[in-house]
Amino acid sequence: MGLHTVEKIGGTSMSDYQSVRDNIIFKPVQTDDLYKRIFVVSAYGGMTDKLLEHKKTGEPGVYALFAQDRKQDSWSAALQDVYDSMLAINASLFEGELLHKANDFIHHRLQDARECLDDLHRLCQHGHFSISKHLSTVREMLASIGEAHSAWNTATLLQRDGVNAVFVDLTGWNNTQHVMLDERISETFKSIDLDTQLPIATGYAHSETGLMSTFDRGYSEMIFSRIAVLTEAREAVIHKEFHLSSADPRLVGENKAVPIGRTNYDVADQLANLGMEAIHPKAAKGLRQNNIALRVKNTFEPEHTGTLITGDYVSDEPCVEIIAGSRGVFAVELFDQDMSGEIDLFDVSILKVLRQFNIHIIAKDINANTITHYLAINLKILKRLMRVLHEQFPDAEITQRKVAIVSAIGSDMKTTGMLAKAVKAIADQGVNVIAMHQSMRQVDMQFVVDEEDYERAICSLHKELVEVYEHGRAICLAS
Repeated sequence: MGLHTVEKIGGTSMSDYQSVRDNIIFKPVQTDDLYKRIFVVSAYGGMTDKLLEHKKTGEPGVYALFAQDRKQDSWSAALQDVYDSMLAINASLFEGELLHKANDFIHHRLQDARECLDDLHRLCQHGHFSISKHLSTVREMLASIGEAHSAWNTATLLQRDGVNAVFVDLTGWNNTQHVMLDERISETFKSIDLDTQLPIATGYAHSETGLMSTFDRGYSEMIFSRIAVLTEAREAVIHKEFHLSSADPRLVGENKAVPIGRTNYDVADQLANLGMEAIHPKAAKGLRQNNIALRVKNTFEPEHTGTLITGDYVSDEPCVEIIAGSRGVFAVELFDQDMSGEIDLFDVSILKVLRQFNIHIIAKDINANTITHYLAINLKILKRLMRVLHEQFPDAEITQRKVAIVSAIGSDMKTTGMLAKAVKAIADQGVNVIAMHQSMRQVDMQFVVDEEDYERAICSLHKELVEVYEHGRAICLAS
């Protein structure tokens, strides 16, 4: 294992260069050496939403407009908006000759992208060519621009500020040769001296098979993970604009939420399942298999050691480490009297439909004649899903309901009475529990509630299961 770290900086943090420089670059984790670090940077906050689509609302960006109707005036205007936004960012960071260079760099990228989209638009007006075969490539190309913009800017700014930073472009822009992801990463870092150079790498890397078909918006975490694994890093670090805390401070109060400090990859997986990713599960898998610890730090509190995630950590005593949840979940319930005795056949058929729409399943309930799936899904896809389910199960009663899921999670929750305490805490606030789940592993408890009860459920569980212990600076301080 090497002596270096691989560190990822999130988009919101990236939008504050001075904090990135002063709190991350100039304050290495557990060392005084400015170098022996590789940085993987995300696009500036909101930029990938403009290039693709808004991650939460689904509002179309350049890619979505091109994919939906390919009206040149709509996607072209969106691309111009991206250009204007990038120039505004450049103007806030540079001046003089450096500003000209920064604008020139992004101008060439966006001009190349516009020409590609124009050519593809014209080509696919002919009946022999199908746009659908090229959309995944278009998505990858557009996504790469945001990461290239932030990485080039950051490397250039650090050079200006006396750091021997190197812009590492993994996007494959204008490369004629297609290579596998691991080969691209390994070959690129062979020529970099980590003792004297500080690599600033793009959070997107082009590969022969593509990244977004598998990881979609989690691609930057996969790049971060593969770089850490292939360069044999001693530790992986993610810098975010907040701590990995016992609950959302905006809900329970900043004075009540506390950094977790220590946990394991199992807990990280449970968070990812709720859509609150510490790291993409497939990215975490590589780190875990190679015994690389992951540290999550708050960019704006650099002196705090953050939260260390390892494969083998278990809390000294059973406890809840985080209260998390997901709003806007749709419960889709299928009831059929004929299901009794053949529940496996119904389950397989339903799952096949869900996979067809690439829908994320948060949880599910099964009894003798009913299967309920709790889905992270937007209304547009839900309507299409319900139509297909009604077609495939004409005799079934199929209903849908919007709910929220609230979860208590910990590396070890195997103790008598914890579930009872949780249910009582929620009930005392007048919240009706629609459904409840706890597996034999006892690393999480899930409660399905009405969406309007989400905040009350979070706060009541946090008060009863976390706040009463007065943990201080962290539930378990990381080393």
